[in-house]
Amino acid sequence: MNPKIRAVQPDLVEQEGSPYILLRDPLKLSELSILIPQPLGPLLVLCDGTRDIDELQKALELYAGVQLQRENLEQLIAKLDEVLLLENEHSDQAVKVSRDGFRAANYRVPALSGGGYPSDPDELKAVLESYIANVPEADPSAGHIRGIISPHIDYQRGGPVYAQVWQKAARALEEVELAIIFGTNHLGGSNLFTLTRQNYATPFGIMPTDVDIVDRLADAIGQVVAFEDELYHMNEHSIELDIVWLHYFLGKRDCKVVPILCGSLGQFVEGDDSPLQSDEISAVVECLQEVTRDRRTLVVAAADLAHMGPAFGDRDPIILADREKIKSADDELINAMRSSDAETFFSLIKDEKDARRICGLSPIYSTLRVIGEARGELCGYDQCPADGQNTSMVSICGVTLE
Repeated sequence: MNPKIRAVQPDLVEQEGSPYILLRDPLKLSELSILIPQPLGPLLVLCDGTRDIDELQKALELYAGVQLQRENLEQLIAKLDEVLLLENEHSDQAVKVSRDGFRAANYRVPALSGGGYPSDPDELKAVLESYIANVPEADPSAGHIRGIISPHIDYQRGGPVYAQVWQKAARALEEVELAIIFGTNHLGGSNLFTLTRQNYATPFGIMPTDVDIVDRLADAIGQVVAFEDELYHMNEHSIELDIVWLHYFLGKRDCKVVPILCGSLGQFVEGDDSPLQSDEISAVVECLQEVTRDRRTLVVAAADLAHMGPAFGDRDPIILADREKIKSADDELINAMRSSDAETFFSLIKDEKDARRICGLSPIYSTLRVIGEARGELCGYDQCPADGQNTSMVSICGVTLE
């Protein structure tokens, strides 16, 4: 057996005064998690499917200087298998069962309801309205808003920016027939776009997915690619947090949605090719432009901006001077958004090698490409704390495009 670790979420934690790596499964195939002593961290990289137990034992000593008895290594690998963190028939079967259950349900159950926001619709309505009441009152745009850039950070930190941008789009939402929502896929997967035919539910009811459009997109990029990572929709928060605001402003109006999770554009940031050269991106853009030509459509990028500070792996804490530099760099990105200039937006991030970890790169780029020519308005900006010491931050913005 050559063990191979699945895509997992590692977190550094302290247990009884010692450092550990907590491994969580983003698909939540198992309710169990596992703690691994931090010195064994290199083992996770070495478990890439190319080494058997003996070779893993030797590689761990060679590359990390860690001597681990074969028996202990076997026990650790067995534990990883037990909690379904290895790529094998065991986890493949669990994925199939979970995916079949997800598809068979009447709707996607909100992952954050009752935790990230109230599950009771009246309580949720009161929370959203409290954010609206505490930001400057904005006259809904009289123009035809075709797209918005909205955060996907939690409401506790991003509520005011959510409120400003969605309030600005309120008049457009009185007529919208279709909402396409591009959200960041934080949880893994290797594909640029991940689709689902499943409806999205909120505490206000069910938002029906436009299956016909999803099927046309799947035909354009390939059925296998389109749905290979579909299960990530189950727990990913980015689309969910914006679809709640959409549903609130729609009230009882009918509107279908097309939820699309976006993978990393890292291959284009690091390589010589441009996203303009991607047949898959072009196929999605052309398909969506075609199917929305005669429908009142809102395209939404559920997207945050910079992620900076020790919480994200930076050595030094963020100080005031850093915040001013981040704001200046964000202003350049926002200007590109306001011009609906996808290529300038991407180039700015590529030029800095995505050093500021722009979490919304893929959904914002996709949104700007689909919308095409437009003019935008900034409706809010903030730098939100990302740790208890306020030494790390996430920047967010709200932009309407008409």
